[in-house]
Amino acid sequence: MVALTSRRRILRHPAQVVAVTFATVVAVGTALLWLPVAHRGEGAATFVQALFTAVSALCVTGHVVVDTREHWSTFGLVVILALAQVGGFGIMTSASLLGVVASRRMGLRSRMLTTTETRGFDLGDVRTVLLGVVKVSVLVEAVTAVLLTTRLFVGYGASLPSAAWEGTFLAVSSFNNAGFVLRGDSMTDFVADPWMCLPVVGASFVGGLGFPVLLELRRQFRLPQRWSLHTKLTLATTVPLLLVGWVFLTVNEWRNPATLGALDWWARPLAGLFQSSATRSSGFNSVDVSQMNGGSWLVMDVLMFIGGGSASTAGGIKVTTFALLAVVLLAEFRGEASVTVFGRRVPDRVCRQALTVALVSVGVVVTATVVLVEMTGLPLDMVVFEVISSFATVGLSSGLLPQLPESGQVILALLMFLGRVGPITLGAALALRERTRMYEFPEGRPIIG
Repeated sequence: MVALTSRRRILRHPAQVVAVTFATVVAVGTALLWLPVAHRGEGAATFVQALFTAVSALCVTGHVVVDTREHWSTFGLVVILALAQVGGFGIMTSASLLGVVASRRMGLRSRMLTTTETRGFDLGDVRTVLLGVVKVSVLVEAVTAVLLTTRLFVGYGASLPSAAWEGTFLAVSSFNNAGFVLRGDSMTDFVADPWMCLPVVGASFVGGLGFPVLLELRRQFRLPQRWSLHTKLTLATTVPLLLVGWVFLTVNEWRNPATLGALDWWARPLAGLFQSSATRSSGFNSVDVSQMNGGSWLVMDVLMFIGGGSASTAGGIKVTTFALLAVVLLAEFRGEASVTVFGRRVPDRVCRQALTVALVSVGVVVTATVVLVEMTGLPLDMVVFEVISSFATVGLSSGLLPQLPESGQVILALLMFLGRVGPITLGAALALRERTRMYEFPEGRPIIG
């Protein structure tokens, strides 16, 4: 009785429930992929292979330590696809519902301000949240699957069942930013094919916006002046980051014979756009990432770390966190007493939450990088790229994975789990722990700089 009561107390916090639920699904997925029936040929996958793949699929990362199509049987591929769908759906739902819980824990004044800001945008109905996520997921995946299946059937001569299976698999993987492909070289076969690349980019972009943004756009697409601050920040940050990455990667890799330089001039912008989109969390690649220039790796590190929108299938610290930090810096440079953006004042507590999420994430990345560098002795730039890609649940690889020992692969699996569940649970935990102090200490001013 005492143990049961203690367990209930431990899992009372909604953020803890999310973390435990995802850990449980990882355990189930690992067990299924560890079965001999999930592996092609005789024997079974090793425990680390099953664990790494299960975490990568559920956390919609796309990192692989074995060839997906050649190593896993049809049963194994179905398990991977199901984990990716559950991971994407679960993150969107969990983050949205945690937002509901946090808003209900607010004081009356805060809730009234939130209602005014969102102009009736209500996520309080759990049924509405769940149905909304399902409708959005099914619609985007279905449209993408039809486009990809048609192209594979008509343009590449695949049989209709084969085209439908690969198109559906890629559509689900794209919307959920999972990065899994039924080809050993990811999307390199389609590097110059806009009919394959653009639907993947579109589905990844939509999945990376987040359910609250998608729902609000559906309701008020033609009334941008009525969009909430969250939607404005998400779009105002996501689109420029995508464009900056597109231009930089295209220009920086234009003459690289191992990447864009080997393509026709008209195909290079398409490949640059695809790789910029991949850094938001989809993790696909249409060129060999390991052969890209060092400057491209550094820019991709930054884009991967930022990630996509809150309550989306993308990873990273989220674009709203990055946007708020940028706005705080701008306000400080201007000497303003409060932080304002789009005609709205941002509470100090929200700014501190953004700073906390960013700094904790930096700490995790630095710690994991130091451990892996000391463990393997591999080049720092490769390790940093791999660590950020794992923590931001992107799945792009510098070519380091085959060189890592199993202990290193387990560390990356832990990073994927922390990167997928960590920012959401940390943000919710900070919001739900809000309390008012009935007194203030005397002010002190340490020297800065």
